Amino acid sequence: MAADESAPAAVVTAAEIALLAGVTRAAVSNWRRRHPDFPRPAAGTATSPLFALTEVQQWLDRQGKGRETSTEVDLWHALRAQYGDDLLTALGAVGARLLGTAVEQPLAEPAVAALTALSAERGAHALYADLVERCIASTTRSGGEPMTTLALGRIVAAFTGPADGAAAGASDRTIGTVYDPACGIGTLLLTAVSGAHRYGQELNPATAAIAEFRARLDGETATVACGDSLRKDAFPDLRADLVVCEPPVGVAGWGRDDLLLDPRWELGVPPRSESELAWVQHCYAHTAPGGRALLVLPLSVAYRKAGRRIRAELVRRGLLASVVALPPGLMSSHAQPVHLWILRRPAQGDPAPTHIRMIDLSTTDPDSIGMGMKDCAPRPEQIADVPPVDILDDDVDLSPGRYVTPHHGDYPVEYAALRDRVQSLARDLLDLLPELPAGPGRIEAAPMGLGDLVRGGLVDLDGTEPTSRTDQLDTDYLRGFLRSAANTRRSTTASGTLRLNASGAQVPQMDIGRQREYGEAFRRLAAFEELLREAAAIGDRVGALAYDGLTKGALLPPSAATSAFSGKSESQEAQDQ
Repeated sequence: MAADESAPAAVVTAAEIALLAGVTRAAVSNWRRRHPDFPRPAAGTATSPLFALTEVQQWLDRQGKGRETSTEVDLWHALRAQYGDDLLTALGAVGARLLGTAVEQPLAEPAVAALTALSAERGAHALYADLVERCIASTTRSGGEPMTTLALGRIVAAFTGPADGAAAGASDRTIGTVYDPACGIGTLLLTAVSGAHRYGQELNPATAAIAEFRARLDGETATVACGDSLRKDAFPDLRADLVVCEPPVGVAGWGRDDLLLDPRWELGVPPRSESELAWVQHCYAHTAPGGRALLVLPLSVAYRKAGRRIRAELVRRGLLASVVALPPGLMSSHAQPVHLWILRRPAQGDPAPTHIRMIDLSTTDPDSIGMGMKDCAPRPEQIADVPPVDILDDDVDLSPGRYVTPHHGDYPVEYAALRDRVQSLARDLLDLLPELPAGPGRIEAAPMGLGDLVRGGLVDLDGTEPTSRTDQLDTDYLRGFLRSAANTRRSTTASGTLRLNASGAQVPQMDIGRQREYGEAFRRLAAFEELLREAAAIGDRVGALAYDGLTKGALLPPSAATSAFSGKSESQEAQDQ
């Protein structure tokens, strides 16, 4: 992106906006979706937008969103104090309280008081939605139980209509029933289509209860059963107009030996290592004629050798309508991109499909869905309509990137813009990286335990990002020292997962002035790291563009540019000399 002389001098990331306002990044994403007047990105990329600092500050002032402790933070702190990391039980207790339902572990009085005030102010539906979003964000950062993110729910909803010709989001039939056989807390089940009756099944009883609470608070009708959908299907006769699913990934013991003769395996018995293809066929078996099934799957399901035969049957029978490559950052359990498979069950008299639509949205900003984009309708250059015969080779690879050719409208202009952006990033990176003089080699200060600060109500612990609740503790100082080598070792599990260990983490005790000095250094380092990640992404883009342009003749080496545009060959140039 070319540097703009008129652009604001100071820009901030979404993470930095969260620091300014004293909220989580999930709250910033929520503001971007729900507030039409939230500042538009002023720079950056689709996946790493940057916002004008002055515009953000003005918006925060108008909204009255500052660093003061809100009632919602008080409620979240009370839930944390009562339930610890068991956020599902906490959400279940909140839902039960809002609906007047009995629950085994009811809310304590501090949480009841905050909940009563907030529900009167916002309404039960909006409040519960905000708490669910906070729970998903917290679980994402702490490496807890995977949950379907709200951004993923919006994207799946945008593709509930035709995916092979009509605009995404348009519906070609009335959807009266929606089914999710691995519904979790109900995000896909509730986001997909409004007004339909919902059927869901979930293995975890606490999670299933939250899904049902969400449906009731949303005013939707839902039947949620508890159990294993593959081994003990709660709705064997259900044929839904729309099936949505983010199935569990890589489950070796999914029940293959007990289900070898199951009638759901229309395309073949799934291999033991291909549990995702068992879920694909389970979803298809529950799809009504003329209906669709949408599944969020890992990239490897599209090309793994063990699943080739079943993928080939999907293609041969015309059951696969589309595969959509989605951007990274949509999953709660990892940061890798995923695919959305869209299946159709032909109705009587439907013509045989002539192609499978491959869509590459891997560079789309997940937070932009529902904010100015017409859903997530792909641009023409992001689409390839592929005849089945072109897919049915030795690999049967269903990866959209194999068929969608990257499009570059004007190589010289795009390359120059990216090169300018690299130069700008290099200057900004150097400015952000603080000069750090030599120190004595150790900090002479008594340690403070993070657990003590949390129990004393001085720190709100949300996943791996603590927030100060007092003007005597600087948030950035806390977060910076929690990244020390000693604290990182305490918080890293045997499997390599980083999960903040509040009971063992320590920070040095300093006066607030000294804390702010450290906090400023840590803040600049965090911004440096964020910008460095953007620089790496742009470096990949500019490198790929340069190679592609040079090999196609759209770009020339520096030494060849003058002679090429003068109309003379290299031999003619030599003769002239």
